Amino acid sequence: MMESYLDIAVEIAHEAGALLLQFSQQPLEISYKRRSDLVTEADRRSEALIVERLRARFPKHGIVAEEGGGQQTDSEYCWYVDPLDGTTNFAHGFPVYCVTLGLACRGEVVAGVVYDPTREELYTAERGSGAYLHGQRIQVSKTAQLAEGLLATGFPPFARNHDLNIEYYFRFTKLSHGIRRAGSAALDLCSVASGRFDAFWELKLNPWDKAAGSLLVEEAGGRVTDVRGERFNLLGDDIFASNGLVHDEMCQVFTEVLADRAGRGAGIRD
Repeated sequence: MMESYLDIAVEIAHEAGALLLQFSQQPLEISYKRRSDLVTEADRRSEALIVERLRARFPKHGIVAEEGGGQQTDSEYCWYVDPLDGTTNFAHGFPVYCVTLGLACRGEVVAGVVYDPTREELYTAERGSGAYLHGQRIQVSKTAQLAEGLLATGFPPFARNHDLNIEYYFRFTKLSHGIRRAGSAALDLCSVASGRFDAFWELKLNPWDKAAGSLLVEEAGGRVTDVRGERFNLLGDDIFASNGLVHDEMCQVFTEVLADRAGRGAGIRD
């Protein structure tokens, strides 16, 4: 049954990705959910398509989608959907965005799909069965030291704790080969899973952005926690994903920065 869930999710993601590419060739109508938090007609149309397809195939499943088109049910299964992760990139013609669908069973992600239509890259994972790019198994990097690592992070427009993340960014920039901020958390997590990045963290991320990607990292042999190194919570705010080898070293840096801030009377949410 899990294979059929994943096959259908792949089919839907491909269809939604094709729709996004069509919209990318047209003038965009942009509105704002809040300051610097964009939404386009492409977001809405992609979500409507995905939700319609999921309801038709899995009428008893819950659906939580970014633009509010889903519905909660009493089912033990729930889909977490971002119809366009990287909306700001999309709106500016920067080709780093994707469609992502993650299926959770009783709160644990069990299947996930991330589709990048601009590169035609399809990432898939089922719990216990590995992570794949175009059907070929992928693994996290073998980078063993932070000093040799390439990292990624994000600064969502609605987060209050940009100052904290800037401190993390500053510290890790000096300790690594560098940090990339591409603007799509789902694709950043895929890059960790495929070994392109050695680690990714973000301090305020919605469950639909990280459901599929977190599973991909785990199934590729990586480690996913919060920035304190504690158990990952899909419904929590922050996420820290790595190849596992640099995890403890980076957690120590997170801890040191938080300790410094505590000494100044600041915290993780400030």
